[in-house]
Amino acid sequence: MLTTRPAAERGHVQIDWLDSRHSFSFGEYHDPAHMGFRVLRVINEDHIAPAGGFPTHAHRDMEIVTWVLDGALEHRDSLGTGSVIRPGEVQRMSAGTGIRHSEFNASKTKPVHLLQIWLMPEHAGLPPSYEQRRVSLDGGGLRLIASPDGRDGSLTIHQAADIWAARLPSAATTTQALAPGRHAWVQVARGDVTVNGTALHAGDGAAVSDERALTLRADTPAELLLFDLA
Repeated sequence: MLTTRPAAERGHVQIDWLDSRHSFSFGEYHDPAHMGFRVLRVINEDHIAPAGGFPTHAHRDMEIVTWVLDGALEHRDSLGTGSVIRPGEVQRMSAGTGIRHSEFNASKTKPVHLLQIWLMPEHAGLPPSYEQRRVSLDGGGLRLIASPDGRDGSLTIHQAADIWAARLPSAATTTQALAPGRHAWVQVARGDVTVNGTALHAGDGAAVSDERALTLRADTPAELLLFDLA
């Protein structure tokens, strides 16, 4: 079974430096029908204006994954981490018992476009931590970018979830098996993708249950994230 979450139906917040679309309830956007999917709690698609950004703020007990599509995002946190995240890199921040951080567009001339993802951790009260890694999406298939055991060079997240990324040329097809009892969420970042016969477009998401495999076909050049969830 596949249930779509059309891009145009997402929550929308726009201020002078931020244009943000929320797949699930977040901040002032509240929709009881869209509070998350399994342990996936937030998918925000953010466009941040040059020199704009989120001032220092606090999080706790959440696994936060950032995937930059265009531009560069500057990160600083209370662990002493300072970094810039660019396309082809993935960041994981485990808020745990508490962490404070800021996120700003690293450019004064170009916008930054990103997906920020929150997953609930398996356990509360973990030590806060940070990890960032460059990944290659060459080859056109799915690449594991985060997992509970950090296998295949992926980031380590404290939850029984795998996050895959793909950048597919037009007409390319890839298939991903789902173990019995597992669920999936597909988030299309760019382009047009058909998932098990259902057409999805940039910004669309889809919740998947009771399927043994996902077949993804790029109808145009596309970039997507796939979450394999308990």
